[in-house]
Amino acid sequence: MGFKSILRITAKLLMPLIILFALYVQFHGDFGPGGGFQAGVIFGSAFILYALIFDIENAHRVVPPWARRLGLSAGVLLYAGVGLAGIFMGGNYLNYSVLAHDPIRGQHLGITLIEFGVGATVAAAMISIFFLFAGRTR
Repeated sequence: MGFKSILRITAKLLMPLIILFALYVQFHGDFGPGGGFQAGVIFGSAFILYALIFDIENAHRVVPPWARRLGLSAGVLLYAGVGLAGIFMGGNYLNYSVLAHDPIRGQHLGITLIEFGVGATVAAAMISIFFLFAGRTR
């Protein structure tokens, strides 16, 4: 068993744990430290680890350019959509309390959606920046 095999086995063990930790940070962000930005960076680092260990061409197949663009745009659209939903429901832009019948539940829902949008955008941006630095953008 060579050094490359050891790296690949270790990466295969670590990547699911990294993604699980990113999800924990994402959904625990409104109760403690964490949130969308931190979760997006952690989530993106799992795919960067994959690209470093398993080759950039394989990483392009796992996260193709259209998926990165979708992540970038969907996160921004989700953020803006939550803000516009507040306006259409009779509140101000990014006023979460009008998103549900109970203002507390509306706040929780709004913050969760906003943080998910930020996380998706940051993860896609981290992966895109890595591919740009690697010189393989497609």
